Amino acid sequence: MEGFGWFTYETVKRMVLAHPEHEFVFFFDRPFDKKFIFADNVTPMVLRPPARHPILFKIWFNHSVKKALKKTKADVFFSADGFLCLKTKVPQVAVIHDLNFEHYPKDLPKSARKYLKKYFPKFARKAAHIITVSNYSKEDIVKTYGIKPDKITVAYNGGSDLYQPISASERVMMTTELTKGDEYFVYVGALHARKNIGRMLRAFESFKEETGSETKFIIVGEKLWSKQLNEEDFTDLHHAKDIQFIGHQPIDKLVKIVASAKALILVSYFEGFGIPLVEAMRSGTAIVCGNQTSLPEVAGDVGVLVNPFSIDDIAKGMRKIDENDELRTSLEEAGLSRARQFDWDDSAQTIWDVIEKEFS
Repeated sequence: MEGFGWFTYETVKRMVLAHPEHEFVFFFDRPFDKKFIFADNVTPMVLRPPARHPILFKIWFNHSVKKALKKTKADVFFSADGFLCLKTKVPQVAVIHDLNFEHYPKDLPKSARKYLKKYFPKFARKAAHIITVSNYSKEDIVKTYGIKPDKITVAYNGGSDLYQPISASERVMMTTELTKGDEYFVYVGALHARKNIGRMLRAFESFKEETGSETKFIIVGEKLWSKQLNEEDFTDLHHAKDIQFIGHQPIDKLVKIVASAKALILVSYFEGFGIPLVEAMRSGTAIVCGNQTSLPEVAGDVGVLVNPFSIDDIAKGMRKIDENDELRTSLEEAGLSRARQFDWDDSAQTIWDVIEKEFS
C-alpha cells in the first residue's frame, strides 16, 4: 500500500478495536481480503461497480454509497481518501491528504486531474469536518478552497512498529543480497512525477561523478499511473548499473532494506506528509529530503534538506550524508527520537475525537 492505504488501514483498525460498542460498515468496491475485517463489530459490504475510473467514481459515491448509507442507517460516513457522496444528508468526515492536483495538475492523467479539480472543492464544502495530515496541507486547503480553519483538524501520519534498527549482521546480509556488500541510498514510494525521480537520479549521477563513491541506489516502488517514470527512462546515465529498480517488496523485507540503507532519499517537490520519512527515522536511517511543502515540517532538524528543483543541491545533500559519518550518526540518533512524535494511536484518537465531537 502507498500512503493513503496505510493511513486508512492503521487508523480505521485502531478505531474499530478501541470501540467495540459501535458498529462499523466497510464499503468495498470489489472482493476483499478478510484480514481487513478487523473485528466482530465490522460488517463488510461490496458495492458495485468497481470504482477505478473517474466516471465510475461518480456512480459509486453518489449512487451506490448513497443507497448503502440509507440501508445501513449510518450516522457518519468516514472517507479516508477524501471522496464523498454529494447526494446524501448523512454527515461526512473527509480526509484530504493534499492538493497536489491543484498545484501540479499535469502530473496526473487528464481524466483523473479533471475529476479531482472539479469535485474536491465540492467535497471540501460538503464535509461536516475535514481531517488532513500536516499543518502545511491544512493551510493549503484553507487558502485554496476558502475553508475555515476550525473545520480542519490535523492528524499526522505515523509509522509501523515493524520499522526499527536492525543488527549489524542483518545489515550485512541485506547489503550483500542487494548490492554485493556496497552501501546504498534508498527511495521508497510510487514512481510518480511529483516524487521527482528524474532529478533525484540525475543528482545521484552527479554525486557519483564528483565523488567516485561506491554507494549504490535502490528504488523501491512501482508506477502509480500507466504512463509514469520507470527504469527505462534512466538507461542513458553513466552510472545506471549502480541503480536498481526492485518494485514493491513484502513488508518484512522492506523494513530491513530501509534499516540497512545509508540514507533515505525523498526529494519530492510536493507532499502532504511523507510517511517514508517517519519509517526511516524509526529505522535509525538518515534522511535527505526536499525543503518544500510538508517535508520540512515532518523532518524537522533531523534531515539534510535540499532544494528539490536543483540537481546540484540534491547531489550536495547526498555527498554530505555519504562523506560525513559524524553527521550521519547524529541524524540517525535524532531521528529515532523525533519518530515518537508520529504515532498511529494518536492519529486514530484525533479522528475519533472529531467524530465524537461533531456527531455525538
